Amino acid sequence: MYDGSAVDKQQIQRGRRTKSMRLKTTVGITALAVLGCAAGAFYWLRARGDQPAPEAVSAEPPGFHEAPSAEKSAIPGTSPLPRESKKGTPPVDRGPILKAGEVLEYTASVSKLNNVASLKLQVAGRGNFLGKSSWHLQAFAHTQNPLRMVFELDDQFDSYSDAGTLASLQYEMHLSERGQKVQSVQRMTATGQEPASEDATEARVLPGTRDPLGMMQYLRNVDWTKTPEVHSSVYDGHKLYDVRAQLAAASEKVNVPAGEYTASKIGIRVFDGGVEMKDASFTLYVANDAARLPVLLEAVMPFAAARVELLRAN
Repeated sequence: MYDGSAVDKQQIQRGRRTKSMRLKTTVGITALAVLGCAAGAFYWLRARGDQPAPEAVSAEPPGFHEAPSAEKSAIPGTSPLPRESKKGTPPVDRGPILKAGEVLEYTASVSKLNNVASLKLQVAGRGNFLGKSSWHLQAFAHTQNPLRMVFELDDQFDSYSDAGTLASLQYEMHLSERGQKVQSVQRMTATGQEPASEDATEARVLPGTRDPLGMMQYLRNVDWTKTPEVHSSVYDGHKLYDVRAQLAAASEKVNVPAGEYTASKIGIRVFDGGVEMKDASFTLYVANDAARLPVLLEAVMPFAAARVELLRAN
């Protein structure tokens, strides 16, 4: 006897599995866009699933004013990153290595497919946000053919991070994936007493929490010869995670399209509620020179291994 309901259920289940795999694949590429800290975008979209999209808001945040010339010229003297307690991360003894206008371009390969996505990290500028000196950091991701014919992806991430600590003040995701658009603007608050805004959703976080872009820049600033391991709370736009980065090798030769570098090899692990997330791991290579460029990211995810290489730096 033909059981139409059973067949329908099987088709629905297959459809859900296919949709889930496609979502994970595109989300994985999105994760690469933010390099070593983009696990946040991956888990945010995966956890979001079929939930309603957040309220769309303007990508141009109110309250951010470009720093005057005198303040711009003082960027190299930015106050150093804060010293952690003895029970936490060892001290980081240098200020942020950031330059307004810096643009880093990357190419991503997934499994045996080369150049499947173009990625860009940008320091858009420095200014005052909500009365605090801050950096405006950006990341962009675009899939390339032939993958783009299957997974069209054009994502933008914006971070407004404290100029001295790189703690997140506001984190934005403007996502366009397979025709689905999601915009999320979240204002960080550790006390609940930060100024309210109609243009952003309040996100309660721990003091000193960074977003993925701020965390990426934070890792560039660590003196790995003196600080072999750092911990930081990272908010990915959906959940708060504990990210632990540890020096795996002090000096390794790395060849990428931008050239040959001697780099520090950093292993990055993500913990949720104290439990390590085993389905994604990252290895970041930071050049051992004055610029401390992130030159290579190797990512292992449930569906594929990926390699993100520095293509050029301005």
